[in-house]
Amino acid sequence: MNASKLLVLLILAGPAALAGEFPKPRPPADPSGYGVHIQRTMTLLATSTPEERNKVRILFYGQSITVQNWWKLVEADLRQRFPNADLECTNLALGGFASQLLVRTAEYDLYPFYPDLLIFHVYGHHVRYEDIIRRTRERTTAEILIQTDHVTSETEDDWTKKMNYTFLPAYAKKYGCQLSRIRESWKQYLKENSLKPQQFLRDAVHLNEHGEALMAALVSQELVYRPDLPQDEWKGLVRDYAVGKDVKWEGDRLTLEFDGNRVVALAEPIGGGKCRVLIDGKKPSEFPELYHHARPSGTANIGWPAIKAIGHEKPLVIEEWTLTCTGFNDTADDFRFSIVGSKTGPDGEGTAKQRFVSKSGRVVIEPDDWVFAYDRKVSNKPMPDGFKVRWWTTALFRDQFEAPTLGDYAGHELATTLAQGLPNARHKLELIGKAALKAIRVCRPPVR
Repeated sequence: MNASKLLVLLILAGPAALAGEFPKPRPPADPSGYGVHIQRTMTLLATSTPEERNKVRILFYGQSITVQNWWKLVEADLRQRFPNADLECTNLALGGFASQLLVRTAEYDLYPFYPDLLIFHVYGHHVRYEDIIRRTRERTTAEILIQTDHVTSETEDDWTKKMNYTFLPAYAKKYGCQLSRIRESWKQYLKENSLKPQQFLRDAVHLNEHGEALMAALVSQELVYRPDLPQDEWKGLVRDYAVGKDVKWEGDRLTLEFDGNRVVALAEPIGGGKCRVLIDGKKPSEFPELYHHARPSGTANIGWPAIKAIGHEKPLVIEEWTLTCTGFNDTADDFRFSIVGSKTGPDGEGTAKQRFVSKSGRVVIEPDDWVFAYDRKVSNKPMPDGFKVRWWTTALFRDQFEAPTLGDYAGHELATTLAQGLPNARHKLELIGKAALKAIRVCRPPVR
């Protein structure tokens, strides 16, 4: 059965259906722990109506297990259960990138994306794993569903036990995350049905179609709406200030003092208008924190991002960068390169084994962040001479807000990010002009 047929099966038979001859997982004996720490996301999904379609962004992040098709089955199940929600599901997982690598790529993948819900699984070093969880809670208001490992063998080594039964539960508790106990549920399912781990795998670790269906079923049963639970944990993290009620225009000026790192304008469906944006008396473009280097283009053979992280020492501008590599050695861990910015212009040359700071200070690359040698080792193919890497410096702000004039917008949110990535502290927003605004949304990450 191919993935598309399996997807149809799941949609028709429900999120817990499995392909072929295997039975559905039984409902949990005690579901009281399900959904406890993801209720902001689930409330947005469950309370969406045709007249008010809440925007919900879900990011799947991790490595090769997360790349597999089970995440599409989870998305299909959510769309079936919550058809009125404006759901955006994105997968930025990178096969082969353990936590030691993913902690670097998260800088341009995870935190700028700013999801409502992060569904996360990765192997690797436990300290780097915690770094990713902590930084997500420091820089975003995303709820996090942590998946423990699925079962690949009938025995467990000490590290597997420590990671799944000690470290991950501790991180979930410390940072208020939802712990999806995939491993325990997987074990129980195998035991109840007298099945072997390899019946759900296509190699030593990756899932076959039955494994993908089982993973989707176990994750989906965690994604439940629980209106019976208290809202204290999440209620204040994202707040909408209704224009005309919580905040008002005074002539051509609207002012809001807020606590957080992200502020979004929600427009009325008709009315238009535009206004200048000031934060703490400055244009958002004057905040260096509101720019970031986006994910660079891929390596020649595997297609991994060619650089794990790109830093800077001086303020950035919005532009495209082109980096040209020459003279690769056989292992691709040494080469020369030059870099050009579309606005900065020629910005210096360097070598792979030395820390690079461009002439402008707008690009910094650490020697350990090159991915070419990893590509060469895994693919067993050389890097082509003259290989180019491209990426953008992008902005998470607007100096001017212009309200749309769309008429019938079918209940969808008309959201414009005014600033994202501010210090998570007190700020003053001023809008000068006049625009048809429904509300101002403020996001305050829970960890300072």
